[in-house]
Amino acid sequence: PSSEALRAGSANIRLHLAYIGLLYDDRRWLAGDRMSLADLAAAAHLSVLDYLGNVPWEGFESARNWYAKVKSRPSFRPLLMDRITGLRPAPHYDDLDF
Repeated sequence: PSSEALRAGSANIRLHLAYIGLLYDDRRWLAGDRMSLADLAAAAHLSVLDYLGNVPWEGFESARNWYAKVKSRPSFRPLLMDRITGLRPAPHYDDLDF
């Protein structure tokens, strides 16, 4: 991952988590009533910050529930098994019920 993208993501994470929570509370998934590419793309990007432990989940329960739901999908599990050489993931990273 690009360090510039990581800085931008970290700077805006609270805004994005609030928006994800709003969408999740209004719908079952980000773009509607079914899981879509929007969910997979957003969760994949979020997983990079989560890997580093840079997601402030406290106070963003709806976003956390959405992310846990995406993480529990069999199609998403291989992504959670990826590792960055020399850098361990946050302890909760591959825990589906974090």
